[in-house]
Amino acid sequence: MSTEQDPEQRTIRCLVAKVGLDGHDRGAHVIARAFRDAGFEVIYSGLHKAPDEIVQAAVQEDVDVLGISILSGAHNTLVPKIMEGLEEYGALDDTLVIVGGIVPEEDRPELRESGVAEIFGPGASMQETIDFIRENAPRR
Repeated sequence: MSTEQDPEQRTIRCLVAKVGLDGHDRGAHVIARAFRDAGFEVIYSGLHKAPDEIVQAAVQEDVDVLGISILSGAHNTLVPKIMEGLEEYGALDDTLVIVGGIVPEEDRPELRESGVAEIFGPGASMQETIDFIRENAPRR
């Protein structure tokens, strides 16, 4: 499948965010570059962001997609805080939230219940992630 963007379609804006004390950002950089190469507009949060900082960035940048990269094991604490913050700002309904990283299968249902659309673990292809965003990003 081609990664070229349909010229009739508005550019999808993505925030790739690293939450908490997780300092492993190679995957976030790789996915950010893949999103850019797919024609998405990409904003990278940088390391060690608090949930409220990520919410503020997502709202201020008016992103269509929030990709949370987390490898620290704190996903059950940090991701719900982000989801609650997006809901407080009324941004949850028009922001596609995806999570990438190490999330055990038994933790995934709770994250999905909080509003996370999809969770991409090790071995997920970049094309799978890009296709998911193209198919599910809010149309504005």
